[in-house]
Amino acid sequence: MATGKVKFFNDVKGYGFLIENETNQEYFVHATGLLDKVKKDELVQFDIEEGKKGPKCVNVQRIK
Repeated sequence: MATGKVKFFNDVKGYGFLIENETNQEYFVHATGLLDKVKKDELVQFDIEEGKKGPKCVNVQRIK
């Protein structure tokens, strides 16, 4: 699992972006990939899988 930070997440539209700590790469996340509710600047862990339009985050959960 990768770790990172929530750059942006829009609850109304149901999507946002995460930044992975190790590579500083930005990844798309959809509400269907969340295990916990997230908000900006929260620390999270997640898996990355290939989506229709490129890599996306799944199994996203807050780090407590």
